Amino acid sequence: MKRRVVVTGIGAVSPNGTGREAFWAATWQGKSGVRRIRRFDPSCLPVQIAGEVADFEPTRYISAKDAANVSRVVPLAVAAAEEAIQDAGLDPAQMTLEERRKIAVLLGSGGGGQEFVEHQYSLYYSGHVRQCSVYTVPSATIGTLASEISMHFGFRGFSHLISTGCTSSTDAIGYAAQNIRCGMADTVVCGGADAPLAPLILRGFTLMRIVTASWNEEPERGSRPFSADRDGFVLGEGSWMFVLEDYGRARARGARIYGEISGYGSTCEAFHRVRLGEDGEEPARAIGLAMERAGIGPDQVDYVNLHGTSTVLNDRIETRALKLALGKRAFAVPCSALKSIIGHPQGACGAAGVAATLLAIRDGRVAPTLNLDVPDPECDLDYVPHRSRQVEIEHAICNCIAFGSKNSALVVSRAA
Repeated sequence: MKRRVVVTGIGAVSPNGTGREAFWAATWQGKSGVRRIRRFDPSCLPVQIAGEVADFEPTRYISAKDAANVSRVVPLAVAAAEEAIQDAGLDPAQMTLEERRKIAVLLGSGGGGQEFVEHQYSLYYSGHVRQCSVYTVPSATIGTLASEISMHFGFRGFSHLISTGCTSSTDAIGYAAQNIRCGMADTVVCGGADAPLAPLILRGFTLMRIVTASWNEEPERGSRPFSADRDGFVLGEGSWMFVLEDYGRARARGARIYGEISGYGSTCEAFHRVRLGEDGEEPARAIGLAMERAGIGPDQVDYVNLHGTSTVLNDRIETRALKLALGKRAFAVPCSALKSIIGHPQGACGAAGVAATLLAIRDGRVAPTLNLDVPDPECDLDYVPHRSRQVEIEHAICNCIAFGSKNSALVVSRAA
């Protein structure tokens, strides 16, 4: 018999609030975290806004020496992991070596330390070679982000990182659940973190014409999923982390349970580096696989947390995919796009959606989709525009779509 997988801890460092409850309160209240970029001067760029984590001090979570030698993504991940671990009632400092050997780490990140690499190149090419970090290579290697979490807390189980673009953290959560189900692990610290806010990275997205340059004077209005006047996403950053456990173990130790990871599905459209195919069949199939593995049908889906990037193509095709996957039920299910509130934190976006969905299950309230001001005839589902809504949820879908034709979905359920 396969084991059930539940979430017993949640941590969040988000553009609209640091800490799980601050993130959730701002989210259901529709308080945007999108603002003019502060970390560097964006005035020379056509895009000057982002979902930036405000007033985050890395040295609260790691030493000043370490902060100078790693990407910003490391303290973001450590901060959210620390909150999730505490929330789950675990204390690494009091664990025996054997107990720490049983805790694994499995993270998702699209870019890892890319902003750190960009900074090192800027030092090198500006003649400041002596200021380059001795840890440039290991800190630039994406897989070491998981190791930073393991080292910080002393966890000795496997320590892996999944990097599949925007589906990275959705896949990490799916893989973590699979490891627990098959008995490879009892407890996994997992989730997603990304910190892609740097001048050259932002310029690269601008060259692809997939980020909006229309709202520099009104940042909070910039991310507009499913609105007919949308013209690109808003880049973001952040970290959302979880403690996943075997259900029996969690119950035995009296842990609070937020919900269950009951299904996971993933497909590849094999179509294009960036674009989606118009038919929506493979995103729909990923959703269908997740539902099948969760043992539910379309009529049992109570909520969908959408990928909802705010690009013209993505939003239209995701809407089509949901109709294919859920049939007539798609028109009755409330859906919302978290990126309208926090921007697009790349590989961490799936974890952000899972966090918002688990807290929605807890409180019976779903987040709104902001800035849905102009109805788009091709985007005609119930996106919960402008204001949150009371919704009782037994089963929810968290959907993600990535560069490289990747599609991944999770079913998150109330744990009976």
